[in-house]
Amino acid sequence: MATADFVFRFGPFEVRTGSQELRRDGTRIKLGGQPFLVLQALLEHAGEVVGREEIRERLWASDTFVDFEHGLNTSVKKVRQALCDSAVEPRYIETLPRVGYRFIASVECAQANRESSLAASAPLGVAETQSPSSATDVPQASDEPDQSSSPALAGLTPWPFSLAFALLALAVLLAATGAIQSLRSSLHLFSKTPALSKTYASLAVLPLQSVSADPTQDYFADGITDELITSFAQYGDLRVISRISAMRYKGTSKTAKQISQELGVAALVEGTVEHVGTHVRIRVQLIDGSNDRNLWARVYDRDLTDVLALESSVAHDIVEEAMGRMLPQNAAQAPRRPVKPEAYDAYLRGRFFWNKRSSDSLKKSIELFQAAIAMDPDLAVGYAGLADAYSILGSDVLPAAEARSKAREAANKTITLDPSLAEGHAAMGLIAFYYDWDWKRAEDEFRSAVRLNPNYASAHQWYSHYLIAMGRDEEALEEAKRAQQLDPLSLSVNVSLAREYISRREFDLAAAIDRRVLEMDSTFAPAHLSMGLVYEGKGMLPEAIAELQKAVDLSQESAAPLAALAGAFELYGRHADALRIAETLKDLSQRRYVSAFEVAKAFAAVHDRKTAFEYLEKSYRQRESQLPFLNVTKAMEPLHSDQRFLDLCRRLSLPSPPQG
Repeated sequence: MATADFVFRFGPFEVRTGSQELRRDGTRIKLGGQPFLVLQALLEHAGEVVGREEIRERLWASDTFVDFEHGLNTSVKKVRQALCDSAVEPRYIETLPRVGYRFIASVECAQANRESSLAASAPLGVAETQSPSSATDVPQASDEPDQSSSPALAGLTPWPFSLAFALLALAVLLAATGAIQSLRSSLHLFSKTPALSKTYASLAVLPLQSVSADPTQDYFADGITDELITSFAQYGDLRVISRISAMRYKGTSKTAKQISQELGVAALVEGTVEHVGTHVRIRVQLIDGSNDRNLWARVYDRDLTDVLALESSVAHDIVEEAMGRMLPQNAAQAPRRPVKPEAYDAYLRGRFFWNKRSSDSLKKSIELFQAAIAMDPDLAVGYAGLADAYSILGSDVLPAAEARSKAREAANKTITLDPSLAEGHAAMGLIAFYYDWDWKRAEDEFRSAVRLNPNYASAHQWYSHYLIAMGRDEEALEEAKRAQQLDPLSLSVNVSLAREYISRREFDLAAAIDRRVLEMDSTFAPAHLSMGLVYEGKGMLPEAIAELQKAVDLSQESAAPLAALAGAFELYGRHADALRIAETLKDLSQRRYVSAFEVAKAFAAVHDRKTAFEYLEKSYRQRESQLPFLNVTKAMEPLHSDQRFLDLCRRLSLPSPPQG
């Protein structure tokens, strides 16, 4: 009797479930037992999150008296070793902290039959067809491999695209051979829909092109693009590149393959928008990023009053029909309130300036957010942008008390208008973290934001900041990496990831990221500051001083790069220069707002503990946003052994700093 044997292929690897074999380029690699079953489970649901509890229920018997967490972690580690994969920079298995794992590479799956009579049976694969729709459909190009020309695929039948037909055909075939029970036990470790022959776990929505006669309608196409990204982001198991990174490709001549490689995605959505009077026509297509192949296309014609429902329909159709994902009945999004296009345009321009992160650009973003709110007082995202701008300006440009008050008012308004908006909860989490020092509320809000929109990069970025302050380094790195995957061209997000690597003394990784940021924008001061800290960590002090001086100049002598420069001068033996900067910061703080925390850093660098602690206490009284990072700030290390420092950590309920 024939037995069922399924084959998964990805990269140079091949996995056979029947014989529990893992091979690389034809050579067998030792992997068995629980590690193999964990790999099989992830492959069967490639592109999907497989929860730790699901794995426990299916692979660990309820009466097994072992440490499940240790057993699972060990199994995943062995799988990664067999695949030469890395938890830090994964190519195959991605860790979602406290949630589970996801197989992120493209996978091909087919059924191998051990007896020629079964292999000669009719193939089970069915070409994908478009479901009937009122929209105009464009036929899809086939993405199936040519099995006749590939000896490696001899005897295999393609994994079915049409789920209902395939399961029926498979049931008939296996019933005839008496193998249904064998298949059920060997393939279905989980009671979910099996993975398709190729899954698309990530995509980017490229800026839609306006083909309207009026050139001023470009903003409308940009708005549709942004709303599509928001619609896709609701599908939590799909990684969607943020608008900031995607919009950099507006008007680009690069190929789909080049863009996909730069953004690290499997598929692209592109198209056009035509807006005439009260009518809108959207043409969209899904492109395979690996080969520029058109997978699916459709034209939508709607009245402008129905445009928000149209955007949700486009996202739903692509995710379910074109990408082959079966969505639950409740997957449809709740109706969203129509927005005024001119108000939303002002909001989008505000986010553009907000992402530059200079004091001038942040002030400009506030003006635009306020203009958006004036045009549409119920624009929830406008208030979220306002809250974010005030939070970041605080303790640098604005006194913490002023920033905290204005940010909280805007964040509360956001949540009141739309409790389901991730931006509002992320903004409230940042306020609770930066200014309230309410660690539980901060984490609850960040996790709510991530749950509401798993593709909101800023929520992951700020959550990583919180985690590093709490001493949860591994989780912090995972969140920073997730933010960078979602927004790979964001200057701020990339620098945040570089700073995570600096804190781990992985200076080469940090330097590579900082260089990429400076290639995108050589005037971005935080990248020069980060690069200076890299050189300082590597003992390259002249280079560190040069980079930090650039950061000082580009930031118009902001306190943070000045304090860092004082530290580099002191390490280089230029005590007089370091002391001069510390005294300059102290004098400036008497005339205008200067972060007391940064003044304390400068005096800690020159070993003036008395003055350093005076300004740390001032920072504590003012509730400055830098103080949550007290125990992880390298410049504060000379103070770690002082009882006053440990007392301040206790008052903040922060973990004690490492000694020695």
